[in-house]
Amino acid sequence: MPLDVITMGRIGVDIYPLETGVPLPQVESFAKFLGGSPTNVAVAAARLGRAAAVITRTGRDPFGDYCHQALKEFGVDDRWVTAVEAYPTPVTFCEIFPPDDFPLYFYRLPKAPDLVIHADELDLEAIRAARVFWMTGTGLCEEPSRTATLTALAERGAERAAQRADTRVATVFDLDWRPMFWADGDAAAARPHYREALAHATVAVGNLAECEVATGEREPRACAEALLAAGVELAVVKRGPEGVLALHRDGRVAEVPPHPVEVVNGLGAGDAFGGALCHGLLAGWGLAPMMRFCNAAGALVASRLACSSAMPFAPEVEALLKNAPGAPHARNAAGNAAGNAAEDAQEGSPS
Repeated sequence: MPLDVITMGRIGVDIYPLETGVPLPQVESFAKFLGGSPTNVAVAAARLGRAAAVITRTGRDPFGDYCHQALKEFGVDDRWVTAVEAYPTPVTFCEIFPPDDFPLYFYRLPKAPDLVIHADELDLEAIRAARVFWMTGTGLCEEPSRTATLTALAERGAERAAQRADTRVATVFDLDWRPMFWADGDAAAARPHYREALAHATVAVGNLAECEVATGEREPRACAEALLAAGVELAVVKRGPEGVLALHRDGRVAEVPPHPVEVVNGLGAGDAFGGALCHGLLAGWGLAPMMRFCNAAGALVASRLACSSAMPFAPEVEALLKNAPGAPHARNAAGNAAGNAAEDAQEGSPS
């Protein structure tokens, strides 16, 4: 049976302070968690009941062993997580200054093992068959990962063109712009690689800064339209405190406000949103209810300390939505209430 979700890209260990509002030099206690955005997305999807796996690499070291252990505990298939002798498993530290300041410090030198994924090592049959395949912009930043990522995307694109993908749902490009991972941090130099990836993806998701890297546009609607013009069928533009905009090639639009919570650590919210997006796509939900569910999943993680271990289960998201203003779906009464209601009835919703 094909897996519901296969993600590809970063993995590592997050070392998070157990004290908030304290700079790293003064922090005295830490905890470790499984980390890496695509890995967290796989964990989030698994928490929502989906069969998920991740394609990545670790060092051959105790932190690499921990990554395998944690993946198994979260119910994520680790068969495509292999070791690289030459490089250590990456470690990431953060500082926590709620509500909106969470500096990250990546230790990925001389090179991260997840950038040593080779195209000829990929299980292309599994990638072709997966109902959702999820990759990120970081996978494009360096060889051999860039070629491997584009090879996986091309296989998905060829399968779509041949119309043999009866069980396939989406190929998702998480725009995931991290300038420190690129040789010169130059968005203009990265853009051609993003454009090549977009030509094979069916869904693109990112915040405004990431959308600007991919398209050169900055205004949300212009970003979404440019992503559609680049080849995807669904563009999801995350706008922070302004909520999320989803635009489909068939003309459907959803604009959904954020879900209010008291923020503890916002770093894992985007990954929870991603896992929920996979879940909603697989369930066939309409745009507006899917975006509300994604926002609620992200909000739950933002209200918690960790990333991977904070990913919510479906009943938790549903409870948050049920108790939200405008329940049952935290509907945006000032925006698309009537259109969303019609869409919910026609296409299904998460309740």
